[in-house]
Amino acid sequence: MFKKMLATGALALFTLTSTVFAVGAADVTPTANTAAQAIVASATVNSEEAAALQFMREEEKLAHDVYMTLSDAGGLRVFDNIAASEQKHTEAVAALLDRYEIADPAAGKALGEFTDVKLRALYDQLVAQGSKSVADALKAGAAIEEIDIRDLQERLAGTDNAAIQRVYNNLLAGSGNHLRAFVSNLKSRTGETYAPQYLSQAAYDAIITASGSQGGGNGRWGSRRGGRRP
Repeated sequence: MFKKMLATGALALFTLTSTVFAVGAADVTPTANTAAQAIVASATVNSEEAAALQFMREEEKLAHDVYMTLSDAGGLRVFDNIAASEQKHTEAVAALLDRYEIADPAAGKALGEFTDVKLRALYDQLVAQGSKSVADALKAGAAIEEIDIRDLQERLAGTDNAAIQRVYNNLLAGSGNHLRAFVSNLKSRTGETYAPQYLSQAAYDAIITASGSQGGGNGRWGSRRGGRRP
């Protein structure tokens, strides 16, 4: 019971923090019900929701770990800043795992270690790609955010749990911000225009032209068509 209370508190804090940063551009003031709405959920989750949470826990960890590794190698500050955000993302998913007493696949895992073998391979691939040059590092970061957006949207469509939906939407908002940051840094540092690798061009354009997504839509960027899978 105490563990559930801690998880609920962490989830509410993440939701309030994410809401403040995500909706600031729209001058929307969070109400007293914001945190309460975020943690209203069924007492249980089904097997698909549980598996999705476990996967997203490690995928958010992957983003954090790749950014930390590339930051150490290249010294780009954008990776430090976004890695800190990704740490909050993976902790928000961990709070849901705690809440529903689902095994945490990332528990005890060091940097670059994953239970999911495909994520481990993707980590190695992206670190190798990003270690070649500044441009390649920024492209690797943008690719991770594309993958994250696509996978979050797919899993968001598969749940009607209010708490899970709220966290996924907040993560989507963050990933949109991160994608714009990597694309902007690529352009300013190298003059290169980023081409989407995993999202459709239309979905990518909608994210890039948005200014501070609120994460309130249910997969509103429509990323499932037109992109490749890792």
